[in-house]
Amino acid sequence: MSGPLLTPDERLSRALVRTVPDSVTERLSDLGNVQVAVPVLVLAMAYSVRRSRAWTPALTAGLAMALVPAVIVPLKTWTARPGPLEPWAAGYYPSGHTATSAVAYLGAALLISPYARRPWPLAAALLLTAATATGLILRGWHWPLDVLASCFLCTPLLLAVTHAVRRAVGPPRHFGG
Repeated sequence: MSGPLLTPDERLSRALVRTVPDSVTERLSDLGNVQVAVPVLVLAMAYSVRRSRAWTPALTAGLAMALVPAVIVPLKTWTARPGPLEPWAAGYYPSGHTATSAVAYLGAALLISPYARRPWPLAAALLLTAATATGLILRGWHWPLDVLASCFLCTPLLLAVTHAVRRAVGPPRHFGG
């Protein structure tokens, strides 16, 4: 494995990995499991349809979640990057758990934000996504750049959800809309 970003990634990982007990970082990492994150999105989809009677935002969020493997898996295969604690294994870049948490939690927040009195859904989604990413890095399951790349790769999917929500119900009231 080589590249200009490898050295900073290795240094940062060495400084961070296992600085927090594994029992804590494993729980944080689990927030990015499909079984945990996707039900949150499904509930937000149902709530959004019930409130707005518009299906497009919910279906767009569901499609965004379905596209996560199509975005992430080919890059994992192509790069075959090993993990920080498993140099013999491949497929760590980009982080699927981070992508799952970002699309599920931020997608859910985008769907319910128009009906919230305050911006708590976005704050909660950012916190859950950041907790997932932090757990993955601190546990040593992903390099920092694996996590960061996933966030960037999910941005177009989340922009599509934002666009669908705004077209159907308008921007959230507390965001100046």
